Amino acid sequence: MRALVTGGAGFIGSTLVDRLLAEGHTVDVVDDLSTGSLSNLADARAAAGHQLTVHQMDIRSTEVVELLAHRRPEVVFHLAAQADVRRSVADPVFDADVNVLGTLRILEGARRAEAHRVVFAASGGTLYGEPDDSELPLKESLPHRPLSPYGVSKKAAIDYLVAYRELHSLEFAALALANVYGPRQDPHGEAGVVAIFAERLLRHQPVTIFGDGEQSRDFVFVDDVVDAFVRAADRGGGLICNIGTGKETSVNELYREMAAQAGVEGEAIAKPLRPGELRRSCVDPSRAGIQLGWKPWTELDRGTAAVLDFVRERLAAGTD
Repeated sequence: MRALVTGGAGFIGSTLVDRLLAEGHTVDVVDDLSTGSLSNLADARAAAGHQLTVHQMDIRSTEVVELLAHRRPEVVFHLAAQADVRRSVADPVFDADVNVLGTLRILEGARRAEAHRVVFAASGGTLYGEPDDSELPLKESLPHRPLSPYGVSKKAAIDYLVAYRELHSLEFAALALANVYGPRQDPHGEAGVVAIFAERLLRHQPVTIFGDGEQSRDFVFVDDVVDAFVRAADRGGGLICNIGTGKETSVNELYREMAAQAGVEGEAIAKPLRPGELRRSCVDPSRAGIQLGWKPWTELDRGTAAVLDFVRERLAAGTD
């Protein structure tokens, strides 16, 4: 198929691009490189030839609509986003500009291209707000009650997906992602805790844990997430599917595991809990199993080892 990936130079997007190319698809990447990096696509660009075309372009621009209409992708994987929750609180207008109006540009382009489907990256952690402990792991049937502008903008984007399906027969699948981690995740940008821990442990720098460290997250490996995106290209139409492991891991557990793998002894530095941080977060992936035939297969220790190996190689090569 001909696919287009927005945010394709990011760590999830570039891993998805690698998978699509490996399966023989033709891929266009749209990325403004504000958070993504062409280095993530270096191997793909060297090997793919005419199968891969990269367009440095902002999804908010009118030109992106014309690009989609011209390139005529069959499936659009929409991963580009303003993904920093704290920035969304500080500048909600910018957040909505990227996540709502940017998504509308992509939908308009997909409509004009007569694309078969848009596969959208949503956020399981923010979409459902602050859950009651009795609701964990979170199911898709729970009401959407985001507490941050970022979560609100992602909810609005899903509402537009539903409207375009009804008005224009543009099919969609929305994947509500848990805490995705893996190689290529930038520890200096809007990074997950795994990338930050790996960088600091291997540089022998102090590691900070905010609060008591017992706050939990559902950590899902990037290769598993990419598999869900590929499956959603022709399954799960009109649905939101949670993509996670259904397992909670505390920040303290994560630190102990990664410190042992890195051969580092000693405790992390404790600092006060940051305002607005969720205490617990975990999603139920059962619907994805039924509708997409998907399940996570990478255990946390294998995933964190892969991240540490990636950071070791990068530091040894001096490419930081």
